[in-house]
Amino acid sequence: MSSMPPDASTAGESGIVTGTRARGERALPAVLPALTLLGHPDPRRIGDRLLLNEIVRGGETRVSRNAPDLVCPGRHAGGPLADRHVSRTPILLRGEGGRGGGIQISTGESGTSVEVDGVPVARELTVSAAELDRGVVLELGGAVVLLLHRVAVLSGPQPPRYGLVGESPALLLVRQDVGRVADLEVPVLLRGETGTGKDLVARAIHEHSARKSSLFVAVNLAAIPPSLSASQLFGAVKGAFTGSVASQEGFFRRAHGGTLFLDEIGEAPPEVQVLLLRALETGEIQPVGSPAPMRLDVRIIAATDADLEARIRTGDFRSPLLHRLSGFEIRMPALRERRDDIGRLLIHFLRHELARLGEGGRLDPDSPAFDPRWLPAAVVARLARYDWPGNVRQLRNVARQLVIGSRGLAALDSSRLERLLVDASLLDSSVSQSAAPTPAPSGPDRRRPSEVSEDEALEALRASRWDIKAAAERLRISRPSLYNLMETSSKIHKVSDLDTGVVVRCHQECKGDLDAMAERLEVSKRALGRRVRELKLA
Repeated sequence: MSSMPPDASTAGESGIVTGTRARGERALPAVLPALTLLGHPDPRRIGDRLLLNEIVRGGETRVSRNAPDLVCPGRHAGGPLADRHVSRTPILLRGEGGRGGGIQISTGESGTSVEVDGVPVARELTVSAAELDRGVVLELGGAVVLLLHRVAVLSGPQPPRYGLVGESPALLLVRQDVGRVADLEVPVLLRGETGTGKDLVARAIHEHSARKSSLFVAVNLAAIPPSLSASQLFGAVKGAFTGSVASQEGFFRRAHGGTLFLDEIGEAPPEVQVLLLRALETGEIQPVGSPAPMRLDVRIIAATDADLEARIRTGDFRSPLLHRLSGFEIRMPALRERRDDIGRLLIHFLRHELARLGEGGRLDPDSPAFDPRWLPAAVVARLARYDWPGNVRQLRNVARQLVIGSRGLAALDSSRLERLLVDASLLDSSVSQSAAPTPAPSGPDRRRPSEVSEDEALEALRASRWDIKAAAERLRISRPSLYNLMETSSKIHKVSDLDTGVVVRCHQECKGDLDAMAERLEVSKRALGRRVRELKLA
């Protein structure tokens, strides 16, 4: 017998259904249009939501200063927009084309200025179903920012937050999955784009498992040179390879009794994949050079932004390993799929950065330092319209730079915002045309940095023995452009990513030869030299 979702009015505006509809009342669809507050003079209101039930029923929703009430998901009390820049005369929202259609926005007699995705609305504007699915940004009176979007109505009680910021249905599913798997002794595979917070979810699983009192060891496999992967993961006995002057513990042994988080699992070299598969199947590892295996108690959580199925088809990843890692899979949504969380995340990151500078009161309405004009609505609206290819990590970085760039100012300085949001390919081009310490290649042989793939850049670096200038000349791009490619690549190691122990051991084994170290660690020789000096190894 099929079940219909109950009236979303029983959901406490959270998007999670907890009750049943009244007898004879028409059922609402499982996906409802909604308004979510992304920006408001009172930061405590950010994230409040209104489910547009009346529109689905064929009626209209009237949005004004005094009505209706918007409620924070999971709570039962809320309030209207209550801002003087929003008129008491309502803006009208009506359904267009019934279920599955768009929504018509009418300013009517309201004196409130309305912008939809940055475009002023004179009288009426219709938001299509496709635009509604993506999420449309409404700016009211230059002071309040709302997201007009669709919300999936989920069944069951609201899960714990697990330290994850956001109340979007996409994130609620992640939180539900964390609750389902945290106390189980199965491997977990986290999949999603870079910057979506896979490391936070891995730590949340560990901290809500029976292993929470033991170590959580995180390893980025993309940051370990292939030649060192086996010894770094599984350890090595003294004398196992040339220059090995001491035994290495390895990350598996360090995580004994706890959790080992293997980030960028798709970058594991083929020989390491075989050893990982054995460890998952038998619970045993064999340190490099050791004659006997060693039994360990380690829970594996892996993460990747790669298409592992495609890599299996090309022979670059082992199908049995994927099956073993996928005891339970959790898909991390991209930030553009949880656009209604942008306001919550922005306020969270801004507060964190302000607190570091000793200016936390700027976003605290109870503080004398609070000014509702510090965070302009136009900035929030622009951030909400952006698609965030770098996801939550990129939003956090933008928030940090905005706060530092506005330090001591009366309001957030948004003059650098567009530069922060510039497309990566345009950034490459602009960097190659300015501030280059050496002339960029010119003439017909010059290439656009966006034409250079990660694999080609990596091949050029290896062929040039990690001499950046020589590799840039080989690729026919500027040196700053190559540095930018290296910074954004998931396949090219950065010196800053290397564990201190890795650098120290390599320095010992290579007897301080920087050329040999750079070639072995596959990093910039110049940057490696700085790291060696910082560690006082030279």
